[in-house]
Amino acid sequence: MIEPKPTRFVSRLTRETLALILAGGRGSRLKAMTQWRAKPGVPFGGKFRIIDFPLSNCVNSGIRRIGVLTQYKAHSLIQHIQRGWSFLRGEFGEYVELLPAQQRITEGNWYTGTADAIYQNLDIIRAHDPAYVLILAGDHVYKMDYGAMVAHHVEYGADMTVGCIEVPRDQAKAFGVMGVNRDGRVVSFQEKPAEPASVPGNPDVSLASMGIYVFNTRFLYEQLIKDADTQGSSHDFGHDIIPRIIENYRVFAHRFTDPSTGQQAYWRDVGTIDAFWAANLELIGITPELNLYDDDWPIWTYQEQLPPAKFIFDDDDRRGMAVDSMVSGGCIISGAKVEHSLLFSNVKVHSYSHVKDSVVLPDVEIGEHCRIRNAVLDKGCRIPEGTVIGEDPQADAQRFYVSEGGIVLVTPDMLGLELHHVR
Repeated sequence: MIEPKPTRFVSRLTRETLALILAGGRGSRLKAMTQWRAKPGVPFGGKFRIIDFPLSNCVNSGIRRIGVLTQYKAHSLIQHIQRGWSFLRGEFGEYVELLPAQQRITEGNWYTGTADAIYQNLDIIRAHDPAYVLILAGDHVYKMDYGAMVAHHVEYGADMTVGCIEVPRDQAKAFGVMGVNRDGRVVSFQEKPAEPASVPGNPDVSLASMGIYVFNTRFLYEQLIKDADTQGSSHDFGHDIIPRIIENYRVFAHRFTDPSTGQQAYWRDVGTIDAFWAANLELIGITPELNLYDDDWPIWTYQEQLPPAKFIFDDDDRRGMAVDSMVSGGCIISGAKVEHSLLFSNVKVHSYSHVKDSVVLPDVEIGEHCRIRNAVLDKGCRIPEGTVIGEDPQADAQRFYVSEGGIVLVTPDMLGLELHHVR
């Protein structure tokens, strides 16, 4: 029996929705990986960038009016969007519009908070005149039909709706946590509380904000202007606006669940080296939670025209092979072994080397006789012949960054390669 496909909520509601993706954050917990790029521009999953997931969710949901708000070291992010997301047709009212911090309200102020970033673009939002505004974080990995959330927002007559996931209560201290009544109306909101509120009927689980919000547009205007005029505000949705409005306005929680099972859906904050490494390596499993082979919900991206991956040499001590791995286009595995690893585009691994349990970003070259394990090699690294990484934490820490979980991050700067000339 063929199971019916889940219904998509592509409708008048999604066509009247403007999506704004907050993509200006540095993501400092990713350490040197964000030294030269914003977190949403970090590569993920072999050929994508993190920003591709909320962008693809928008397009697949039928929301094709999209603004991307950029700020921190946004060049590679902007370049990626220009190359990969220019297929939407402006003459049909479709676009991905870049909205860099440009001091539109007052000179001297960049975006100072999530709410301030939207406030500084109020004139642009007004020009587009949407019925609803969907505000998204640009640095999480997940697949979600935003149409279902907009439909929920309208059905409940909400002024604001907050996308949320269920997390174990002992892990909820890292999130904005909502207290809700049995109707799903938000009655309390605390940012990273010491004692998180629990879900009614389930004391071991809390509702955590995903950083996804739906607003009635005019209500959004009112609250942003009021917040901008409030002295002492940090101009942040989680810290300021949501706690201020829940008592007098209709704020509802929308739980992010898998429509086919009703269970908690896949969502990852890949904001640390350990989380980034683990989320990438999850993808090479037999049936990973995040299915990148899903024809019904494709993840779109900019894709270079590259030749297929190639594996050469078949001698007993010099065999080009990859086992339990994902290998992207343009890669050449020359007499080396790749095991339980994910290789992005244009990676070259030379003879007699062994790469295991590692994430290797684009344009990396690994010399002969290297042993690499439990590592993240950033874009453009050139690993010298005979290098050993991931076997001696103390030796690794003298040259590279070693995470709490023992994952070794290697960047071109750590190898003395000056890919970014600042003088």
